[in-house]
Amino acid sequence: MPKKEKRTLHNIVYSTNPDLNLDLPNEAPATLEPAQQQLKVQLSKKGRGGKTVSLVTGFVGQTGDLETLGKELKARCGVGGSVKDGEILLQGDVRDKVLDYLIRQGYKAKKAGG
Repeated sequence: MPKKEKRTLHNIVYSTNPDLNLDLPNEAPATLEPAQQQLKVQLSKKGRGGKTVSLVTGFVGQTGDLETLGKELKARCGVGGSVKDGEILLQGDVRDKVLDYLIRQGYKAKKAGG
């Protein structure tokens, strides 16, 4: 599998190219409408000391909107959780509650994984 190409300047030490553009784009992708989102709700234990978490992935948009959705899901399910690396982590197996809430809000969501 090919590695994801990161656009960073950390590996450039010196360049003799006068046309080198050192500016990185700071654009964050615009948040898609709920009907255009393709969210996946799955259960995961990997890397969490055997603890079960419900994981919501596939959100396309700004981190502020993702954090707002994560806060709504935590409140709706009555569990703790966090938003990391573009994913919403909710403690415990609350996939059914999350899936019902997302569908009622107009998101395209489905269960993924086992």
